[in-house]
Amino acid sequence: MSKIRVIFLTFISLLISACQIKVPDDITPVNHFDAARYLGKWYEIARLDNKFEKNMVNVSANYSLRDDNGIKVVNRGFDNEKQVWQESIGRAYFLGVTDVAALKVSFFGPFYGGYNVVKLDKDYQVALIAGSNKEYLWILARTPCISDELKTAYVEKAKEIGFDINKLNFNIQTSCTVQ
Repeated sequence: MSKIRVIFLTFISLLISACQIKVPDDITPVNHFDAARYLGKWYEIARLDNKFEKNMVNVSANYSLRDDNGIKVVNRGFDNEKQVWQESIGRAYFLGVTDVAALKVSFFGPFYGGYNVVKLDKDYQVALIAGSNKEYLWILARTPCISDELKTAYVEKAKEIGFDINKLNFNIQTSCTVQ
């Protein structure tokens, strides 16, 4: 087999595997999930820092329905280094049934990442989101600030499912007092 063919087949295999998202074995997404109640604006309360949100503060996400039964995702935040607002528009789709909060989300063409809601209060006001692996985690809320008790409950859940909570960044919403 020629080297070019081997490289091409390897590339195609990597591309296909990159597009296949599954829920990590030790993560259980929320059941009885109601996407309609989840839609709207959420504020990032905490996150494990990642390269695509580097230097970002006052981050929010707005979710709305798409015509293709997916969810439109509009992430917005202020880049402290560049001193500009930035916005990314993506799309999300359920991995299976729509009442299990396991989705895949993409901001970059055919490449998807996991979006698993693993803790959600009954009023859909605070959520813990895990990615496809232990490198991605967010606490989101309908308001830019939440109580210390809520923070503690959601951090404990993150710890329980194996995330390094010592790396959580709470310096995101500049109008809140940072712990």
